[in-house]
Amino acid sequence: MAHAKNHDYHILPPSIWPFLSSVAAFIMLFGAVMWMANDMPWLFWIGFVATLYSAGAWWADTIKENIAGDHTPVVRIGLRYGVIFFIMSEVMFFVAWFWAFFKTSMYPMWTYAGTEYVKPEIHTVDAFHLPLINTLILLCSGAAVTWAHHALVHENNRKDLIQGLTIGILLGAVFTLFQAYEYYELIAHEGWSLGGDIFYNTFFMATGFHGFHVLVGTVFLLVCLIRAKKGHFTPESHVGFEAAAWYWHFVDVVWLFLFVAVYIWGQSGF
Repeated sequence: MAHAKNHDYHILPPSIWPFLSSVAAFIMLFGAVMWMANDMPWLFWIGFVATLYSAGAWWADTIKENIAGDHTPVVRIGLRYGVIFFIMSEVMFFVAWFWAFFKTSMYPMWTYAGTEYVKPEIHTVDAFHLPLINTLILLCSGAAVTWAHHALVHENNRKDLIQGLTIGILLGAVFTLFQAYEYYELIAHEGWSLGGDIFYNTFFMATGFHGFHVLVGTVFLLVCLIRAKKGHFTPESHVGFEAAAWYWHFVDVVWLFLFVAVYIWGQSGF
C-alpha cells in the first residue's frame, strides 16, 4: 500500500545490492580477461549470472519503492537525470567505434609488408537488402514504443500501452534474429572473420555491440510490459517506462548512424 510522505526525498535503507553488483561485475570482467587468455572461462559466467541476479534484485527493490510511494516528483527528476547521464555515457561508447571506423577508412595506418605499405582491404555489405529491412523494423519498433508512451501519458489507455509495447518487443526480437542471420551469412558464406582484420574488427564491434544493446533494450521493454499488465504505471508516475523508451530511441538513432556510415558510406568504397 502506498503511504503519504511529509518530505520530497527518499531516504534509502541499507542495501546489499550495490556491493554485490560491484563484486559480481568485477568477477565478470576479470573472468572475461582470463577467458581471452584461454584460462578459467567459467569465471566469466559465474560473474555474469551474479551480475544479472544482483541487478534484477536491485531493480525489484526500486519497483517496490515506487509502489510504496517513495518516488516523489523530486525523486523522479533525479531518476530521469540518472538515465540521461547513463545514455550519454553510452553515446560516448559508440563514438569510440565510429571514430575507429572513420579514422581507419579515411586515414588508414597501413600495414608494413616487405618494402611497401599495403592498404587494408575494405569489405562491403549491400546496404539495401537485409540492413535496410532491419532499419525499417527498428524504426517501426520505435514508433510502436512512442505510441505506447502516448497512450499512457495522454490517454491513460492501458490497452494501447500494452499493444504498443508488445509490437515494439516483437520487432526488436525480429531485428536480433535478422542480425544473427546476417552474421551467419557473412561468416559462413562470405568468408568474414570476427578478428584479424581492421575492417572486420570495427564492423563487428560496432554492429555487434549495437545488437547487444538491442537485446538489452528488448528485455527492458519486456519488463515494462509485465509491469504495465500489473498496472504499475500511471500518467504521472512512469519513470521506468520512460527510461526504457529513451533507451530504445537511443538504440534507434545509433542504428541510423551505423546504417549510413558503415553500410551506405562503406559500400561506396570510401
